[in-house]
Amino acid sequence: MDLLRGAYGAPSDEEDDEGTTVGPAAKRVRSEGYPQQVLPPPAVRPRLRRGRYVSKRERARLAAEASSSSGVTELNTPVSTSVTTPVVRGISDLDIPHNALSILRHQVKDNVRHDKESRKPTVVLSGHKKAVNAVQWSRTHAHLLASAGMDQTVCVWNVWSQENQRARVLTYHAAAVKDVRWSPRGLSLLSCGYDCCSRMVDVDKGVEEQVFKEDQVVDVVKFHPDNPNLFLSGGLKGSLRLWDTRTGNVAQEYIKPLGPILDVEFSPDGRHFISSSDVSQSNASENSIIVWDVSRQIPLSNQVYVEAYTCPCVRYHPWESCFVAQSNGNYVAIFSGRAPFKLDRYRRFEGHWVSGFPVRCDFSADGDVLGSGSADGAVYLYSFRSSELLRKMDAFGDACVDVAFHPPLRASSPLADGTVGLLSSGVNNASEKYQHGGL
Repeated sequence: MDLLRGAYGAPSDEEDDEGTTVGPAAKRVRSEGYPQQVLPPPAVRPRLRRGRYVSKRERARLAAEASSSSGVTELNTPVSTSVTTPVVRGISDLDIPHNALSILRHQVKDNVRHDKESRKPTVVLSGHKKAVNAVQWSRTHAHLLASAGMDQTVCVWNVWSQENQRARVLTYHAAAVKDVRWSPRGLSLLSCGYDCCSRMVDVDKGVEEQVFKEDQVVDVVKFHPDNPNLFLSGGLKGSLRLWDTRTGNVAQEYIKPLGPILDVEFSPDGRHFISSSDVSQSNASENSIIVWDVSRQIPLSNQVYVEAYTCPCVRYHPWESCFVAQSNGNYVAIFSGRAPFKLDRYRRFEGHWVSGFPVRCDFSADGDVLGSGSADGAVYLYSFRSSELLRKMDAFGDACVDVAFHPPLRASSPLADGTVGLLSSGVNNASEKYQHGGL
């Protein structure tokens, strides 16, 4: 026993003398070095979608991310993968009243009323110093409206804003602006005018991105419905050009001796487009409306409308295979959308006045209502099915030269002598533009 006590006692005494602890101390060091298995705190669990199995490896990864982040992490906030639009002062919808914003985001179906009572603008936007030539609502930002005026400016309106309704004033054109269109991509505007060019402007940054120069006054531009990189332009010399924004060059040109181009319109499938030109000088009425093949660059028919009137506006129906043309004969004619594009001689929309003004028309999003401006300063809304006049809305004493329906709403927006207004029609949602005097 003494020998055993001496054998086991000697190393212990030596360790005590040297002041080292090999046994118990080493065990404590190893246990502290082991990674502690910590279950995710309860606050992490709301981050996971309910009904989805989460493996141990994924739970450990989430716990490691939470512990490695500096400061306090918002665990209850889900990670968003959607791309948000940059918030820009004036363009943002943050200061729009809640009731208006709710209507913009959720389409409200109004009860269709067929009374023909007159209505006044509910919102009036002042900013243009001269007549307004074109107006269009943004389809990606429903609270924004663009207008082009004779004062060489393009205005972007935050229509329901409580503080800054005129969000942007773009002054890149050196002459009067004839037309303006929102890019299908979002916050970009394409405008054209008397300075013989079309200009693409980033509304978000307020920077001009591209300039497309031509040898003619550009009267109208229109984006291709399927390819946002392509747009069609028509001008005073009768030239029709299809531009590619990626290269900045003309992709195709449609050659035919025509008068000044008044309007162009793509078919919904993008295979055809319609051009309307002024034939008063050539007396060639068969060329007033031409249906073109986009890819083959040839006219499919040039005897669509043979009456001795020019047509300042052409519009395809959003769903039906037909299109309409605003005639200087003080009516809107209807044509078949299929060859040979026959005129419907038994149905037309009449009651308004054109009287030489470039009066335009437009369909509602559902195609049930056709809106038209008028030289008497009123807006006329017709039933597409019956051609019946649903309502006449008196806005201003000046000529109403454009109508543009708001995509989700049932209201209308007029412009008059540099003034923009919003009308509630009670039949459908539209935006109208008014001009003081002639062009």
